[in-house]
Amino acid sequence: MVWDYPNPFTRPAIPLAVDIDGLQHTNNAVYVQWCERIGWAHSEALGLSLLDYQRLDRAMAIRRADYDYLLPTVLDEELTLATWLSASDGKLTMERRFQLVRNQDQVTVLRGRWDLVCIELSSGRARRMPLEFCTVYLPALLP
Repeated sequence: MVWDYPNPFTRPAIPLAVDIDGLQHTNNAVYVQWCERIGWAHSEALGLSLLDYQRLDRAMAIRRADYDYLLPTVLDEELTLATWLSASDGKLTMERRFQLVRNQDQVTVLRGRWDLVCIELSSGRARRMPLEFCTVYLPALLP
């Protein structure tokens, strides 16, 4: 695969019949769901799960999401979705990137970016990242 950045965390993705919209393409909302799933899977693989977020009363919440839908995908098309943690101020914010590639010809069909902010779950207010977040997430950032 030709990735935008090195060492991606990847998962296969294949549009199912329920993912296809009236234009016979994968519905854009499905891509957003796939990004959410791989984001959680990557976090868990790094060592932080939803249970950890709840225990720490902290979470990385999406402040802004941007998706560039470059080409459509269709039923049963084999795709690979990748994600990276791409930036952080080490205190409050982080950035996550996404790239969806069509396996057959290695063409990128979607790119996405999330701007994340650390929040206190109990209040919803922005709060400094706990040490556990910094220990797990910061070493995983792109160089």
